[in-house]
Amino acid sequence: QVQLVESGGGLVQPGGSLRLSCVASGSIFRMNTMGWYRQAPGKQRELVALITTGGSTNSADSVKGRFTISGDNAKNTVYLQMNSLKPEDTAVYYCNAFGRRVDGGLFEVWGQGTLVTVSS
Repeated sequence: QVQLVESGGGLVQPGGSLRLSCVASGSIFRMNTMGWYRQAPGKQRELVALITTGGSTNSADSVKGRFTISGDNAKNTVYLQMNSLKPEDTAVYYCNAFGRRVDGGLFEVWGQGTLVTVSS
């Protein structure tokens, strides 16, 4: 099994910053991608940013220039640095990981979610 543990959410004023962290553990042979998704009330879950173990990244247009995704392959950890936060960034943020287990099977797992609230 592979598990994800997220941390770093909370309440922040517009224009502020937060840093989310997500650590993967368990029977990981090789991690392929880790990323962050978010789901606002009444909306579908959407991709925020994704990073491969090779360092390639992809992010939503709505967060480009404000959010930065980074990873530590040795620690199976991904970070999301969120700057210039806006009220529309308010959502539950979910970590996602995709890779191969020690037994050879593929895995895709989700974290439990961490709430980010941007409000004055």
